[in-house]
Amino acid sequence: MAIITLTTDFGEKDHFAGAIKGAIYSELPDVRIVDISHSVSPFNIPEAAYIIQNAYSSFPDGTIHIIGLDSEINQENKHIAIELDGHFFVCANNGIMSMICAEIVPKQIVEINIHDKIETSFPVLDVFVKVACHIARGGTLGVIGKSISTIKPIRNLEPYINDEKTQIIGSIIYIDNYGNVVTNIKKSFFENIQKGRAFEVSARSHKFKKIHAKYSDIINFDIPEENRNDEGRGLVVFNSSNYLEIAIYKGNTGNVGGASSLMGLKLRDTVTINFVKPVSNVPL
Repeated sequence: MAIITLTTDFGEKDHFAGAIKGAIYSELPDVRIVDISHSVSPFNIPEAAYIIQNAYSSFPDGTIHIIGLDSEINQENKHIAIELDGHFFVCANNGIMSMICAEIVPKQIVEINIHDKIETSFPVLDVFVKVACHIARGGTLGVIGKSISTIKPIRNLEPYINDEKTQIIGSIIYIDNYGNVVTNIKKSFFENIQKGRAFEVSARSHKFKKIHAKYSDIINFDIPEENRNDEGRGLVVFNSSNYLEIAIYKGNTGNVGGASSLMGLKLRDTVTINFVKPVSNVPL
């Protein structure tokens, strides 16, 4: 039984997500549809890329992922289908797939060319669904598109490193449901530059000299529970996806607040890591 996932910025109020599911079931009554998220911030390509990168691999091989974001076709925004890591992705060529493709080489990429057979003002419904159902039936990508070798990148996907390797400048690419802010600095990237040096993480006026392994590491368990004051404290972790994250311990955007609100951090804000010594002075 085929699985088709949906990741969009359509929200839950409008008819769009429901119409897409209805169209899929009309073509493939036995398919399984899974909503990854319909709450991506409108037109936020890095946010959608982060979500799909960290969700797709939990699904079985052969799963087809429809990503409905900034999908209106024009001469600079074509539609693509990609086979990668045993999965299929159908989306616009607007950078959404560049985060995954930076780490895993696609087996095949095609630029979808069935538009002359379909009249549409809602391409996710009329084009992406047709392509996904074609793949679910066992159809090949070559039937619905022409092969291409590259895709559009996301600008500033990689953090900046200065020539002396004493500073990493990253940016916030995602804010989660708890108000924690996720940067584009991965653990492997950080460790490759750090080489054991002391450091300071800076975001606006907030500074941290330690990166925790998990959120509860901020608790001093030697202090009696009734005397602790840990909730609402800021910390830095490498999250479950191995991205550097600035968090508020047990933050709640509807109550005490999260890192985004309490620290005044927004999408695309800069996060800087300064190292104490040049890398050349660090013993090997």
